[in-house]
Amino acid sequence: MEKIIDLRRSIKLVLFDVDGVLTDGTLYIGGSGEEYKPFNAKDGVAVSLLSHYGIKAGVISGKSSPALLYRVNQLKMDVIRTGCSEKSIALHEIAQGLGISASEVCFVGDDIIDYHAMNEAGVSYAPNDAHPLILKCADQVTKCAGGAGVAREVAEDILSAHGYSLHDMYSFMLKKDMFHDVTQ
Repeated sequence: MEKIIDLRRSIKLVLFDVDGVLTDGTLYIGGSGEEYKPFNAKDGVAVSLLSHYGIKAGVISGKSSPALLYRVNQLKMDVIRTGCSEKSIALHEIAQGLGISASEVCFVGDDIIDYHAMNEAGVSYAPNDAHPLILKCADQVTKCAGGAGVAREVAEDILSAHGYSLHDMYSFMLKKDMFHDVTQ
């Protein structure tokens, strides 16, 4: 556990898979092919939280959809990579583009397509309902299932490794009239 705490302190970027991590994996598809995704407002707060403490956030998703692009732009994520089947390659390209190493990246995934990226990131997390092989390779497993606040739990865990209490983490949001800057 001490090793993982030290690695969490060096994280400069958190990359999330989308389906099964930021959503519960359910896809709502209408008769004309439009796609809807059920995102959790708690995860929006997580992006604001990470950003406030200087940690970038982004997504690497195997799929692309207008709903996904709308949500990640709404959250002002720093990195958006969609339609990506080679997530470990994308992770390295993103890290290089930001001038950081893969060891300074946290990856959160839930399924087989995430396996290599999780193994190459400095720290990896999986929701508790992830595929068994992913649960086995993850450094940490969240208490939350996919789509139920995984990003929030990951953000709080990383910041707790920096020594912040929950109250300290959210102190900037607890100030009067400050919550308007946070997207849920």
